[in-house]
Amino acid sequence: MVKDPNPDPGWYYNTRTNEVEHLERSRSADLLGPYPDEATARRALEIARERTRSADAADAAWNDD
Repeated sequence: MVKDPNPDPGWYYNTRTNEVEHLERSRSADLLGPYPDEATARRALEIARERTRSADAADAAWNDD
């Protein structure tokens, strides 16, 4: 964790530890976010899956044109 004198107020999901982090965070490569609150950060993997499905559907629609 990094001690930051001006910490980012967002919430993050750590993909390495599967933990939610706030204020003091691990390295950026391991984080998804920021999210507005802890509950949303806990859903980070679900949100990422939803966004991937949506992007894949948009790509498929684009390729069908």
